[in-house]
Amino acid sequence: MNISYNWLKNYIQTDITPEQVAAALTSIGLEVGSIEEIQTIKGGLEGIVIGEVITCQRHPNADKLSCTTVNIGQGEPLPIVCGAPNVAAGQKVLVATVGTTLYHGDESFVIKKSKLRGEPSEGMICAEDEIGLGTSHDGIMVLAPSAVPGTPAKTYFNIESDWQLEVDLTPNRIDSASHFGVARDLAAYLKQNGANVSTAKPSVEAFKTDNHDFPITVEVENQNACPRYSGVTISGITVKESPDWLKNRLRAIGMSPINNVVDVTNFVLHEIGQPLHAFDGNKITGNKIIVKTLPGNTKFVTLDGKERQLDSQDLMICNATDGMCLAGVFGGLDSGVTETTTRVFLESACFNPVYIRKTARRHILSTDSSFRFERGTDPNNTLYALKRAALLIKEVAGGTISCDIIDIYPTPITDTRIDVAFAQVKRLIGKEISRDTIVSILASLDIKVVNETAETLTVDVPPYRVDVLREVDVIEEILRIYGYNNVEMPNEVRSTLTYASKPDQHKVRNMIADQLIGAGFQEIMCNSLGKSSLYEGLTSFPDQQSVILANPLSNDLNALRQTLLFGGLESIQHNQNRKNANLKFFELGNCYAYTGNNKHEQKSYSEQLQLALFITGEEAPANWYTPSREVSFFSLKTHVLNILARVGVKAADINEETSDADIFSEALAIVDQNKQTLAVFGAIGPKFLKTFDIDSPVYYASLNWDLLMKKAARNTVRYSELSKYPEVRRDLALLINKEVSFAQIKQLAQKAEKKLLKKVSLFDVYEGEKLGAGKKSYAISFILQDDSQTLTDKQIDKIMQSLIQSFEKELGAQIRSAN
Repeated sequence: MNISYNWLKNYIQTDITPEQVAAALTSIGLEVGSIEEIQTIKGGLEGIVIGEVITCQRHPNADKLSCTTVNIGQGEPLPIVCGAPNVAAGQKVLVATVGTTLYHGDESFVIKKSKLRGEPSEGMICAEDEIGLGTSHDGIMVLAPSAVPGTPAKTYFNIESDWQLEVDLTPNRIDSASHFGVARDLAAYLKQNGANVSTAKPSVEAFKTDNHDFPITVEVENQNACPRYSGVTISGITVKESPDWLKNRLRAIGMSPINNVVDVTNFVLHEIGQPLHAFDGNKITGNKIIVKTLPGNTKFVTLDGKERQLDSQDLMICNATDGMCLAGVFGGLDSGVTETTTRVFLESACFNPVYIRKTARRHILSTDSSFRFERGTDPNNTLYALKRAALLIKEVAGGTISCDIIDIYPTPITDTRIDVAFAQVKRLIGKEISRDTIVSILASLDIKVVNETAETLTVDVPPYRVDVLREVDVIEEILRIYGYNNVEMPNEVRSTLTYASKPDQHKVRNMIADQLIGAGFQEIMCNSLGKSSLYEGLTSFPDQQSVILANPLSNDLNALRQTLLFGGLESIQHNQNRKNANLKFFELGNCYAYTGNNKHEQKSYSEQLQLALFITGEEAPANWYTPSREVSFFSLKTHVLNILARVGVKAADINEETSDADIFSEALAIVDQNKQTLAVFGAIGPKFLKTFDIDSPVYYASLNWDLLMKKAARNTVRYSELSKYPEVRRDLALLINKEVSFAQIKQLAQKAEKKLLKKVSLFDVYEGEKLGAGKKSYAISFILQDDSQTLTDKQIDKIMQSLIQSFEKELGAQIRSAN
């Protein structure tokens, strides 16, 4: 939210600087993200003065140029060559003098002395688009004859310098979503720090009904959705461009002026936080306003020209026959104010935040009005805003108030009464604050003390403070204004120490991240929201387990992710489309699933932290020494096993199993001795590659991080002396059935010899007709070592015979060769 420093000072009399305002607001919870000095016109028209054209003659060497002399109120008249067709002697014009910087969008140029076709030129006579005063370039800008030569243009056009403060407003502080709201908080802070300041809204005492020429009747059919509805009519207006002061105010906060009526509604919105809407009075059929919902699937065209299909819960502002506006969200195309509008109905209402929020989400619309209505507006502010806007419209557009104010407010919303105990204030803040200070702070925040005892205060909180509903909320307000930094740190900290043997999660995360980055990976962070349709038909991640959002931002972000896969594939697609094909990514993030039977119970949902790896493209690019090498299933497997080893998972404690997960074309799962899956990895199936328009193989691994941390907690690092005795290698060539995996062979070998067998490796695979149908040959190496003595041939032969017998008996293997 942008705040104008000059505008803010209309409601609070203070001379503190913009930097001091920013510091004060930040200290009380309205964090200022940035401060920027701005001008209503870029450059502030510095160096541009009013001049009078003394002489004007055709350029001797160019038919489309004129040679002029211009009096700028000081010194000799300036010779200026001008290309505008409308320049003439006697005109009052705008002159950019030598050294002036002119801006055009993001570009700029400096006026210099020059010669144009041989004639001297010491300045530039400007068109309105060249200095930011308009868009016309038909000719130079000619001023009124009364303009005085030498007058700075910024004075003539009342150009203001201002400071724009960007306030990072938290969702609960909608009461400060306006200049007056910020001024109110700032005044409370300044009062607490000894300043004698106050805030005041502009007076609306001048408001009166001029006639009854344009009566309107209003019906509110849905009182729950619209607790209060106020309105008034104004006739005889002229819709045109707003005056400079109004345009300057809106430009100072980054808004573009539209016309005088719409600009007034926007001005009041940002002045006091009450959204307004102006309807073209001639388009209100039957001179009747009805606040109601329409049948589902009703078609309605909004101001942006889009036809929308209404939900039966969308609150509408209707005339006698048709809908005119999505209440509190967006106006209709056929009822808005245009240049032909001569009378308006001005609406100032309070809508139920739930209705507005759901409508805005359903139609993916976010406006300044919906932003405020969704969070809760002040029901007691509608009449003031209505009168304020009506008076401003009369000021800038003319017209008369043409009916008495309509105000439908059947059930007035009262203040929230809360009891606050002084002992609780001290306990939560950690410091005893004097009773007088507490009362003073509350008074400065419009929180009325209605009763006071030795132990408690009873206070009434105004309805516009939608975030202050409990005792603790009041105490937070006291602390916020008192100052967090004014609560001293105690001399001692009382805490309970624990020595639970849990791994340092952050340390392990950083350790694995460093390992992966060292292996050439880059970390990605993808959106936790995704498209639910991606899970349709999957058995690995059934679509019925998707956590669907009630009010999604869009159809592409309507569910929490069940897997990190799709975010990674989007990242790969994004990079490959930009000619970056060799990729190694990793992401550590939460995945979510609905696993119960009751969507309103927390236990029906699960959340799991997972680590994902993605590799695609070349393992290493080609060079003069080695050819390029594509990544493979085994490239990914190496990274997975390295991670498991790094967190302390021992090779002997895990097994490999074939995975039938339907996101892969081929995959393995690594499980522990309790059949819990630590990791699943493999090649992504062609269906998903096609969905994301990826034309190269992608290998993906998903590791259950929460389970890995449990393994790491039980891991004890032990150090032992390096063996003084040599290791021995023996190789076997086994003829086996094709369905037998190396993982089975390795597992069987480790089971047969647990003490002396240190390592089992596969170094060759052969398949051919000579082996027979359904057969293959594995060449496997075995590393044997005894840490206490040198192995003898007799010991080695015994171990190898034991292994051979196990392979023959359990796997039906035949020994082709041994050495």
